Amino acid sequence: MGFTVDLAIILLAATLVGFVARQTGQPTIIAYILAGVALGPAVLGVVEVSALTDTLSELGLAFLLFLLGIKMRIDEVRHILTPVLRISFPQMAGVGLAGWGIAWALGFTPLEALIIGLAVMYSSTAVVIKMLTDKDEATSLHGKIDVGILLVQDIVVVILLAVLAAGRPDSLGGIATTLVVVLTLVALIGLAALAASRYALPGVFRRIADNKQVFFLVALSWAFLFVLVSKEINVILAPLGIEAYLSIEMGAFLAGLAIAQLPYSKELQDRINPLTDLFVMVFFVTVALDLEARELLFYWQEAVLAALVLMPVKFAIFFSLIHRQDFRVETTFLGSISMIQISEFGIIVGVAAFEGGFVAQEVLGFLTLLALITMGASVYFIAFSHALYERAAPYLDRWEQDAVFEADEKVYRDHAVVIGYDPVTRSVLPLLAEHYDEVVVVDRKVKHIQLLKERGFDAIYGDFRNATIRKDAALKQADFVLSSSVEPDVNKALLQEVHRGATVFVEAETVEDARELYRRGAHCVVLSEQFAGGRLAAYLRAYLKDEATFKQCVDADIGLLRSVDPLPDMHKQIVGGLDD
Repeated sequence: MGFTVDLAIILLAATLVGFVARQTGQPTIIAYILAGVALGPAVLGVVEVSALTDTLSELGLAFLLFLLGIKMRIDEVRHILTPVLRISFPQMAGVGLAGWGIAWALGFTPLEALIIGLAVMYSSTAVVIKMLTDKDEATSLHGKIDVGILLVQDIVVVILLAVLAAGRPDSLGGIATTLVVVLTLVALIGLAALAASRYALPGVFRRIADNKQVFFLVALSWAFLFVLVSKEINVILAPLGIEAYLSIEMGAFLAGLAIAQLPYSKELQDRINPLTDLFVMVFFVTVALDLEARELLFYWQEAVLAALVLMPVKFAIFFSLIHRQDFRVETTFLGSISMIQISEFGIIVGVAAFEGGFVAQEVLGFLTLLALITMGASVYFIAFSHALYERAAPYLDRWEQDAVFEADEKVYRDHAVVIGYDPVTRSVLPLLAEHYDEVVVVDRKVKHIQLLKERGFDAIYGDFRNATIRKDAALKQADFVLSSSVEPDVNKALLQEVHRGATVFVEAETVEDARELYRRGAHCVVLSEQFAGGRLAAYLRAYLKDEATFKQCVDADIGLLRSVDPLPDMHKQIVGGLDD
C-alpha cells in the first residue's frame, strides 16, 4: 500500500505541474524535477525513494533508450557515423579535462577532480532525446548528430561504471580485464541483436504486424528480453568465473536497434511514446526525490560556478568539433546548444564512485546539483534554439564554409502520397507514376508493402494517423495526396497538415462526412455509392441506346476483374466506349 500511495502522489504531482508547465509554455522536464524536489526530503518529505520508484525510474531510461534504438536505422545514420566518431572521443577528452581543471581550481582533491572530470564528460540522453522528440527534430541532421554522440557516450559510461563498480583497483591489469569483458559483452549482444533483425525477427513480425495488439506486445517482450539479459548478465557468466556489469539501458537500446532495421519500426514508435512518457516522467521526479538538503547544498556555490563555466565551455568544444566535420553553421549551432548540460549519468557515476570509496557523499551532492542546474538551464536553450540561432546568425556568418557535409538521405518534395492500397488506389498508381517522379504509398498490410516495393514504389508500413508516418511520407511537401481511407480522423489529420498548394482527393462514407471534408479544404471527395450509381446509369444508357457498345464495355470490365496484375493500367482500358 505504501508503494501504491507513493506512486499515486508522484503521478498526481507530476501531472499537475506538467499541465501547468504546458499551459505556460515551459518545458515539462523542469516541472518534473521541481516536483521531485518538492516531494522529497529537501522540502515536504512526503515521498521516499523505494524499490518501486527505483524500478520505474530505471525503466524510464530503458524505454527512452529502446525508443531511441527503434529510431536508429543503420542505413539512415551510416552517412554520419564517421563524423560522429571524430566528434565524440575528442569531445569527451576535452570536456573531461575542462571538468578536472575547474574542479581542481574550486578546491577539490586531485582524485575528486578526476572523478568530477569523468562525470561531466557526458550530455543528458534523457533531456536531449526528450526535447528533440518533443520538437520533432530527433531525425533532423543535427538531431542525428547529437543522438550518435550520445550513443557513443553511453557506451563509454557503461565501461566506466563497470570499472567504478569494482571499487579501487588493485592493479592496471584488473582495469584492463574489466574493460575487455564489458566491450566483448556489448559487441556480442549487439551482433546477436543485428543477426536476429536479419534472420529471425522479419519472419515473426511479418506474421503478426497486421495485428496491432500482438505486434505491440511482442515488441515489448523483445525489449524486456534484452533488459533481462543485461540485468542478469553477471548471473549468466558466474559459472564461467567472469564478473561483469551491463546496464539495462544498453540492453534496451540494442533491442530497439534490432527492431529499427525492420520496415515495421515506424509504426511502433508512436505506440511506444505514451508508455515512454510515463516512465520518463517518473524518472525525472525520482532523480530529485532522494536529495538531502545538507548533502545537496554543501558545495552549492561551487556547483553554480562550475555550471556557469562548464556550459559555455561544452558549447565551444562541441561547436569547434562539429564545425571541423564540415557541417553548416546552423547545424553546428543547433547540434552544440543541445549538448551543454551534465548528464544524469554524471549522477550515476558519482553514486558508483561514492559506493566504490573514491569520493565522499558531499561530492555526490555537488555532481547532483551541477547536473540539475545544467539540465534545468539547457532545456530552455534547446526549446528556443532556433530563435537563439536567428539572433546569433549575423555573428556566425564568418564560420560558414563553402564545402559542407551533405546529408546522404532521401528527401521528398513535390511528390504524390497515396494512403492505402485497395481497388480504388491500385487503379490510379500507374497514372500517378507517369506524372510524378516519386509516389509514396502508406499501408497497414505487410504483403501490400512488399508488393509495392517490388513494383518500384516507395512504400511505408504504418497507420497514417501516426505523426511519425506522416513525417516520413513528407506530407507537408507533397503536391498531390490521395486517401482511400473513409475514416474521418485520418482525412482530417491529412487536411490539417498538408500545405495549401497541394491537391487532395479523399474518400468518405456519408454525404455529411463529404461536406465536412470539403469544408476543410478537400478538392475532391469520392463517395463510392455515388460512383457506383453513376456507373450503373451509364451501363443502362449504353444498353438502351447501343447493345454492341454495352457488351464491349462489360467484356472490358470483366477482363479487368479477372486480371491478376496488382497495378493494372485501368485508366487506359476504360477510355472510350462507355465513357464516350
